[in-house]
Amino acid sequence: MGTLLGIGVWCYTRDNQRRGPNRPPRGTGSIEPQMVRHRLDDDEVARFERDGFLILEGLFDAEEIDLLARIARADHAMEQGAARRRDGEGGEVKVAVANALGDDIYSAFARSRRIVGPMEQLLGGEVYHYHHKMVLKEPYEGGAWEWHQDYGYWYDIGCLFPDLASCLIAVDRATRRNGCLQVLAGSHRMGRLNHVAIGDQTGADPEHVAAAIERLQLVHCELEPGSAVLFHCNTLHRSDQNRSPDPRWALICCYNAARNDPYKESRHPRYRPLEVWDDSRIREIGRRDSQPERADVEK
Repeated sequence: MGTLLGIGVWCYTRDNQRRGPNRPPRGTGSIEPQMVRHRLDDDEVARFERDGFLILEGLFDAEEIDLLARIARADHAMEQGAARRRDGEGGEVKVAVANALGDDIYSAFARSRRIVGPMEQLLGGEVYHYHHKMVLKEPYEGGAWEWHQDYGYWYDIGCLFPDLASCLIAVDRATRRNGCLQVLAGSHRMGRLNHVAIGDQTGADPEHVAAAIERLQLVHCELEPGSAVLFHCNTLHRSDQNRSPDPRWALICCYNAARNDPYKESRHPRYRPLEVWDDSRIREIGRRDSQPERADVEK
């Protein structure tokens, strides 16, 4: 099993020219927002349908992701309010979930056309914001996520169909050493699995997971800051503990198809039209909220 064997990615280079399915040179470069592509081509859609995920290299540029990183690391309320989830190995993951969108940089990413456009293609129509979350894996102590499907949770809180997907955006460089996302390519075609308690987490049925690992390609999604992974809600995924000196923070934006409006109230919202923002709003809000004088006022 190798990383990204036979699996394509797309990216933007410094001159904003799209490269082919092989991995390009590392680096997010500098991308003018108005030039960024907001749609996937037919081959990319087909790969997502086959594999259950798609890696997007350099989806956000160096300035955009630097603004997100600086604001998030100064957001003590977000970090202090993060829930802690023990894994089955004695580690602990911190995750800060937000169901509502606001006038902040997290919401600017979640509303971005660069994510919403592809999500609407992949889910076959209008989508709405289901929630977003910061996953905080700290050096040496960031815990693992057990093998699971997101739909294993979301089915039980009112979503009748697996018409949901997520976009994980790397805030820090994600590697095997610091616990990058792992996926089983094609596992979304297995359908929804039963889930059981593992530590403080809920993981997919271990028997089915073990069989899937024997038959499907395991992919470690190693990412540079600003790169992203789109993945289907039935795709089996996990991550290891962070055993490195490097943090591994990520922003995950989750979307539900409008037609899949949950039939009951839950901790995540029911359908509400999503106002999509221009790409420029990330820089605009990020520059505003990263000013020292604003941070002083908010303390």
